[in-house]
Amino acid sequence: MTLEKIIKETNCTIVDVRSHEEFMGGHVANSINIPLQTIPARIEELKGLNTPVVLCCASGNRSGQAQYFLSQHGLDCHNGGSWLEVNYYQSK
Repeated sequence: MTLEKIIKETNCTIVDVRSHEEFMGGHVANSINIPLQTIPARIEELKGLNTPVVLCCASGNRSGQAQYFLSQHGLDCHNGGSWLEVNYYQSK
């Protein structure tokens, strides 16, 4: 399933892993902010979210790191790359 289909056709959760300040400067509607450095401490919270989880950040680097870590802990998650791209797919 493509990222666009996951965003449009599933009850996914969009998690933005940028800093709080970056998130407040603009983010995907209805996304939640869990900064990358807090992911390990919030693993149980993330496991309780609707899956799949689509992770995004500014470029895809931090969301890729988060996706790798979370997939190692059994979470169904996808690297959405830039929040702008995820926002575009959600708004189509």
